[in-house]
Amino acid sequence: MTDQQIKDKIKEVLAEEFEVDAETITPEGQLKEVLGLDSLDLVDVVVLVEQNFGITLKGPDFVGIRTFDDFDNLIIGKIRQQEK
Repeated sequence: MTDQQIKDKIKEVLAEEFEVDAETITPEGQLKEVLGLDSLDLVDVVVLVEQNFGITLKGPDFVGIRTFDDFDNLIIGKIRQQEK
């Protein structure tokens, strides 16, 4: 998968799971605010990522994650690391 394909899939999965318009998911958009996430919803995000991308996220992975771009880069980095 290319980086863009990964970003597109992340957007699709998040929009569907959290019932938001995919157009509201922009690189500079605030992840928690746009999706309306609370701490329990972050567990859902971890499960979604594992199911769709085969990678596991831990609590420390979310430190510094504010925007969708931050989140996309985290997922892409983990996928690329796994491919090595």
